[in-house]
Amino acid sequence: MNFQRKKIALIGGGQIGQNLAMLAAMKELGDIVILDVGDYVNPVKGKALDLMEMAPHGNYDANIAGTGDYKDIEGADVAIVTAGKPRVAGMTREDLLNTNLAIIKDVAAGIKEYAPKAFCIIVTNPLDAMVYAFYKLTGFPKHQVVGMAGTLDTARWRAFIAMELGVSVADVAGTVLGGHGPDMVPLPRLTTVGGVPLTEIATQEQIDRLVLRTREAGTEIVKLFGKGSAFFSPAWSAIIMAESYLKDKRRILAAAALCEGEYGINGLFIGVPVMISAKGIEKIYEIKLTEEEMAQLQKTAAGVKKTVEETQL
Repeated sequence: MNFQRKKIALIGGGQIGQNLAMLAAMKELGDIVILDVGDYVNPVKGKALDLMEMAPHGNYDANIAGTGDYKDIEGADVAIVTAGKPRVAGMTREDLLNTNLAIIKDVAAGIKEYAPKAFCIIVTNPLDAMVYAFYKLTGFPKHQVVGMAGTLDTARWRAFIAMELGVSVADVAGTVLGGHGPDMVPLPRLTTVGGVPLTEIATQEQIDRLVLRTREAGTEIVKLFGKGSAFFSPAWSAIIMAESYLKDKRRILAAAALCEGEYGINGLFIGVPVMISAKGIEKIYEIKLTEEEMAQLQKTAAGVKKTVEETQL
């Protein structure tokens, strides 16, 4: 039998990109190409070589290369886009818009030319606008493009609950809807800990605190770093999505998918529960929301719409 490894293109070789490369290698998801530009080309070649030298102790087989040429991502099965400037303290995601939009235009052109069949996971901030821009610029079908929003937001929600209640994070299940920003919508009503509703084991004060911390999670880390933003948790979130696609795991994850009428939202990429299979975004699940939850979702959608309009695409 002729086995051929999958190919993973990582566009951007910064903090998230290098973690993506290591995690993809350790999970043996396929061969990996890390692409960056300008002064960053040699550093990503160095990171790729370093990861190859880690392989004997890491006990993984993967070819890992760094490049500055989009030709080297040709035929990639998955493309994960982290290219862009990170947030620094005092900067909102929207402040990043114009800078990162210019970068996404180049990325979209490169992927469209050399990896037009790739399942594309966008991580670059402001996430909701960047995934929309990428979709419009490439013209790819909607099942092929997704934003790594709700997957990370849900991980943070689960982590904070486990920390607050002193329980295993493995037993916390829940989801976070909406834009990747301060108006996102955690759903305490549908969150459980080992099957027990969160509303039965946490006080309202605790829940309010958890919701607020989840909404401000990215900013909390930016403040602590002073310069730069989260990189471990976003990398894992994107890898979980890529793995579900490559292995047809059919995981149900919150992700920024294109809504066309779902939740009353049209033409926006927004965090909703989706199935990621070998077909890409196979299905969007609609949760019956309360009036209050739906109002919160409409608020976050309005914020996303405003940011998306600023892209002028």
